[in-house]
Amino acid sequence: MPLRCGLIGRPQCGKTTVFNAISAANAPLRTEVHRATVTVPDARFRQLVELYKPKKLVPATMDMVDIPGFAEATGTDRERTAALLLQVREADVLVHVVRCFERGEDPVDPIHDIEVVDLELMAADADVLQRKVERLEKRVRSADKQACQESEVCQRVLVQLHDGRPARQQGLTQSALESVRDCNLLSLKPVLYVANVAEVEAIGGPHVEALAAHGVQGGSETIPVCGRDEAEISELPEQDRAAFLEALGMEALSVERVVHAAYRELGLVDFFTAGEREVHVWTCRQGDKAPVAAGKIHTDMERGFIRLEVIACEDLIGHGSEAAAAEAGKRRLEGKEYEIRDGDVVVVRFSPPRR
Repeated sequence: MPLRCGLIGRPQCGKTTVFNAISAANAPLRTEVHRATVTVPDARFRQLVELYKPKKLVPATMDMVDIPGFAEATGTDRERTAALLLQVREADVLVHVVRCFERGEDPVDPIHDIEVVDLELMAADADVLQRKVERLEKRVRSADKQACQESEVCQRVLVQLHDGRPARQQGLTQSALESVRDCNLLSLKPVLYVANVAEVEAIGGPHVEALAAHGVQGGSETIPVCGRDEAEISELPEQDRAAFLEALGMEALSVERVVHAAYRELGLVDFFTAGEREVHVWTCRQGDKAPVAAGKIHTDMERGFIRLEVIACEDLIGHGSEAAAAEAGKRRLEGKEYEIRDGDVVVVRFSPPRR
């Protein structure tokens, strides 16, 4: 399944405008969920397509979900917030759009806006953890070792949530993460911030700097975006976009910067299978070993894995063909302990398992 990014933020932060800038979906600026699938920009994929001229192209894709803005919800608004949190729960990474532009007399306060949304996520997490602690009580009383460990971890996370610290900033060990995995904690999801500005000149302004500093403290990246201008550019024919980007002093559209930042937050890498029949991009976790990567292509390849034949994409493109790259010593044979690298072009050798 494609990576799923959930766009979150306060009402009127320009989130749907940023969604349109990323997806070119031209979604209406109404309070509803919008969805789009975007192609992950990758110059290497285009180069491989030019080299092989395949019959079929399969780029990497990402699902973008524009989730209506979080207000400081109380009373009847809680039902609406609960519905929004269900959408957040399905996301792999959260793209938190933060207003860094003036809007009437409403002051610009990016840190406050972040805290309002974080409080909603942490409140939802606290409810889930408290319910789990209550479910474990009977087993804890009977001295069930696993239940005692999970209950202790849940209560420890709860205390820090009540102190205003999201789960992703609590330094949870792998063992602790296993104890809360079934809770699907919202504040544990990786986050990147989008600083939405009204004009390119504001990208280096104090509000963006404050947001970036806050992101660094929490281990999150900040991407400045001029949502209004980029949404308009995204509607232009692709061949006309470069001139407008240059006029604005920008190197790339939001889709490229946000998608690549999401990859970094999740620790993802792309590798390729390529030939005259098909050029295909596959995505796995950084550090995944060769059999796991092969399993992304087909489960039989993981079960019957023998070895990988690997050429780095830049070597393949630079030499112009697989044969030339191999002659130059750029083709490698890698075994089960090899960790797949971003940009590997692979051929999987495997023995089909018996049925």
